[in-house]
Amino acid sequence: MGDDPSLGTIGLRVEGLVEPQPITPGTVKRIIPYAKRHRRSLAIVMLATVVDSVITVSIPLFFKKIIDDGIVPGKTSVVFGLAAFVAGLALLNVVAIYAQTWFSGRVGQGLIFDLRTKVFAHVQRQPLAFFTRTQTGSLVSRLNTDVVGAEQALTTLLSQSLSTVLTLVLVLGAMFYLSWPITVAALVLIPVFFLPGKIIADRLERLARGGMQTDAELGSMMNERFNVSGAMLVKLYGRPDEEAADFARKAGKVRDIAISMAVHARLLFILVSLLTTITTAMVYGFGGWFVIDGKLQIGTLVAMVALLLMLYNPINQLTNIQVDIMTALVSFDRVFEVLDLKPIISERPGARALPAPASHNGNGTAPHVEFDRVAFRYPAAEEVSLSSLESVPLRKTEQGENALVLSEVSFHAPAGRLTALVGPSGAGKTTITHLVPRLYDPTSGTVRIGGHDVRDLTLGSLQDTVGVVTQDAHLFHDTIRSNLLYARPDATEPEVIEACEAARIWPTISQLPDGLDTVVGDRGYRLSGGEKQRLAIARLLLKSPPIVVLDEATAHLDSESELAIQRALKTALTGRTSLVIAHRLSTIHDADQILVIDEGRIQERGTHDQLIAGGGLYSELYRTQFAQQRDFGIAEPVKSTVADSGNRALG
Repeated sequence: MGDDPSLGTIGLRVEGLVEPQPITPGTVKRIIPYAKRHRRSLAIVMLATVVDSVITVSIPLFFKKIIDDGIVPGKTSVVFGLAAFVAGLALLNVVAIYAQTWFSGRVGQGLIFDLRTKVFAHVQRQPLAFFTRTQTGSLVSRLNTDVVGAEQALTTLLSQSLSTVLTLVLVLGAMFYLSWPITVAALVLIPVFFLPGKIIADRLERLARGGMQTDAELGSMMNERFNVSGAMLVKLYGRPDEEAADFARKAGKVRDIAISMAVHARLLFILVSLLTTITTAMVYGFGGWFVIDGKLQIGTLVAMVALLLMLYNPINQLTNIQVDIMTALVSFDRVFEVLDLKPIISERPGARALPAPASHNGNGTAPHVEFDRVAFRYPAAEEVSLSSLESVPLRKTEQGENALVLSEVSFHAPAGRLTALVGPSGAGKTTITHLVPRLYDPTSGTVRIGGHDVRDLTLGSLQDTVGVVTQDAHLFHDTIRSNLLYARPDATEPEVIEACEAARIWPTISQLPDGLDTVVGDRGYRLSGGEKQRLAIARLLLKSPPIVVLDEATAHLDSESELAIQRALKTALTGRTSLVIAHRLSTIHDADQILVIDEGRIQERGTHDQLIAGGGLYSELYRTQFAQQRDFGIAEPVKSTVADSGNRALG
């Protein structure tokens, strides 16, 4: 370690340490409500702390009496009586310390629960743009490292602060009572040690903030490399030596900060130890002189030395409390930073629910979808994220307003009909589908469902109304059953099986040893792409929403699987308002209308035959992207009637 130049001089200098950042004003006031929720436990902690402090300070005074009133005059009964009383006090102190520890733990864990649940719920309300920018590891660090750090510092402060101040007052009172000249002499050197203590505490505050940030960066790297997608990318394209070097650099920074914090904390201990030794020697010198001259009893000198040792413990704690306070405030500051990030997608006051969606048997009238002169630009980074949650600092090009992705988009998706979106990559098709379930809000214009502006609707009713299957279906690391029930927790097992049959995935599931209780693995990677996609479709069928948005859910399937899924989807889309991004020939043939998107605008609209006859952009796209599928016999339009299993799943 001594040969490593990155450590700096005895580990005190850390390269790349974050710049000093003041604690946000009002942080202390915001902590108080969290503490108030546990006021009963806090009251017991404080009462136990008072008992502990009083007993701790009183014991040396009883030792004085044992020596001066019992041992010196030779009174055995006084010695045994006072010794037994001191033993009883010690037992009572054990009870007080136990109560203090127990209820302090209740307060601490309660605080962790309160903060974690609040931050988790708040993060869940953030828009999709927040998650596209934020490093998962950095975000998780706020719920783990920072919340725990805040709890540890706060619970330590709650018990330690009262104990320290009370012990200090009682010890000083007892010392002045026994011998004020020696007490004054013992206190002379104390102010000399407070200035270096303040300097060290300020340095430790910066190190604490830097340590939290570097821990988050290291956690983010591990999170990205240890999931299946990241591990596969590293194995296919990564350079192991460079990966190891990058990890070592981040881990080295964490190490350097930890060493520096340990050294600075040790310096505080060294200063206090030096102060204790010097003043103890001073007390023995003056006290011994007074005893020899007959001005002080031997028992009083013993009690003074014992009290002196108690005096410097709270003085040491006062210095450490400075550090603990800064650490707690930094931790709370980082947690509140997340809580202060306002979601840009939220319910308006008085938002109303859409009429209940069609029942799960598929009956009912689906609402239409309308885009009215919609323009959209993705929100700027500072609107949806925090720089401390992104490992790469924002570039100037990422700040301020982004370019328009959609411009003057107007169309009407008829109720119960299929509208296909076609266009080159990056044209804005996916962005249009994201506006329907209100993953984003339009910059201008209006998106309506059933004639209602989606911004005037409750988010819950909107979620119940719109069902989405993305091209890259996501599954949680859980059982197949749990992943399916995520869409509709009250579904019965027969309904789950019917949805799986309709999605043509039940034969696969039924052959698995654990059936529906099979764990799919991280992001569903234990299943093939086609199996994941069919599970996602089964999940959609189970939810049975009146509006369906598909980002070409069959894109990852082979032609045989796709043919089966197209039949299931044809039933799934029947009677439902459907908005589908088309990558397959079969989709555009089945569409009631086709919207051709290019450069964020609708360039053409109509049926397949109308657009082919027009000879415009669609005709060109058809020749380059779709006609070759026909030439290779991939997924021709489904002419046959739907299978009975599809009918059963949807009633």
